[in-house]
Amino acid sequence: MIMYGLGILAFSYLSGQWLGETLGHLLGIDANVGGVGFAMLILISLKTWFEKKKWTDFEFGINFWNKMYVPIVIAMSASQNVKVAVSSGFLAVLAGLIPTVLLFAFFNVLIKSFNKN
Repeated sequence: MIMYGLGILAFSYLSGQWLGETLGHLLGIDANVGGVGFAMLILISLKTWFEKKKWTDFEFGINFWNKMYVPIVIAMSASQNVKVAVSSGFLAVLAGLIPTVLLFAFFNVLIKSFNKN
C-alpha cells in the first residue's frame, strides 16, 4: 500500500518540478518557480480524487507519505539556491519581497485586533 503512495508522491514531485521549471522559463527566470507548491497541490488533488473514487489501496500509502511530506518540503526548501534567484533579476526579488511585506503587514493587523479584546 505504501508503494502506491510513494508512486503518487513521486509523480506529484516530478510534475510539480517540471511545472516550476516551465513557469520559471516562461517568466525569464533561470530558477524553479513554485515547483514544490505545485507538487503539493497535485498531491492533495490526487488524494481527494482517489478518496472520491473509493480507491482505498492508494489512500493508506498517500496518508503515510502526506505525514512525511512536510519534512521533505522543508529539506528541499533549505537547499534552494537563493543566490541564483537574486541574480536572475529584479522580478525574482519582487516575487519574494512583496508577499513577505504583505504577510508582515497582515500579522501586524491581526495582532492588533487580538490585543483589543
